[in-house]
Amino acid sequence: MNAVPQRVHDAVARAREVTDHPVLEHLARVGLVAYGVLHLLIGWLAFRIAWFVEPGTEDADQTGALQAVADSPGGQVLLWVIGLGLFALSFWQAGEVLRWWAGLLRPGHRLRTGVVCTKCAAKTVVYAALGVTALFFAVGAGYQADERFQEMTDGAMEIPGGSALVVAVGLGVAAVGLYQLVRGVTGKFMRDIDGDDIPAHWERRLERLGSVGYVAKGIAFTVSGGLLVYAAVTRDVSTATGLDGAMNAIGGVPTGRWLLTAVAVGFMAFGVYALVRARYPDRDPAT
Repeated sequence: MNAVPQRVHDAVARAREVTDHPVLEHLARVGLVAYGVLHLLIGWLAFRIAWFVEPGTEDADQTGALQAVADSPGGQVLLWVIGLGLFALSFWQAGEVLRWWAGLLRPGHRLRTGVVCTKCAAKTVVYAALGVTALFFAVGAGYQADERFQEMTDGAMEIPGGSALVVAVGLGVAAVGLYQLVRGVTGKFMRDIDGDDIPAHWERRLERLGSVGYVAKGIAFTVSGGLLVYAAVTRDVSTATGLDGAMNAIGGVPTGRWLLTAVAVGFMAFGVYALVRARYPDRDPAT
């Protein structure tokens, strides 16, 4: 091995020592608890939209959930804990990219390694983005994901080829939704649970909860991507409102109240799954 790859390999090894440290894993558990709580709150907000409030008056997304935390007693402290916990979770998840990256240097392993690293990197970015949003709320800055999403979509469509870009992003979001659906149906999400530690009877119950949760998330993300594509085709950014827009769109169709209730229950089920995962975490996507 020549000097440059060896130095890179040594640097990655040192970084992995940090991401594999037991202290970081404990902090990542805090992030997983925060991740679960946010999904419980999103589910509750969606349930309220289905039965108790006028559509559009509450945000059934991550910003609505964080605002609910901010309005609770001790909310500012909780927001700091949530934000920093999610950052720790992001850093911990990044350890899997560091673990697998060397496979990209071997021709026979590049495809599988690339898929694994892409999934791990995507999770890392999602956790970090949620952490940033939580810290915005912690310092009192606030953040409206749906409004920001509309602004970004509107700005993108003003540039040459922007509509095609928005369509591509929408299709990508819908693909993520379909991926979540497949995970829910196949039960592959259980790879994120340390099966050696969890009791067998809890494992079966957890798989049922996770399946419901992943299917609900898959539906919401698929609808969100579809609305983004519709916004690009019609050049009407009012439908490009992310997860909150998807929740309201689901609630607006015939029998939408019951469909949105089912999705809300699914998000709550995912929240419970994430809370249990915090007790038995496993970040290895290959097991």
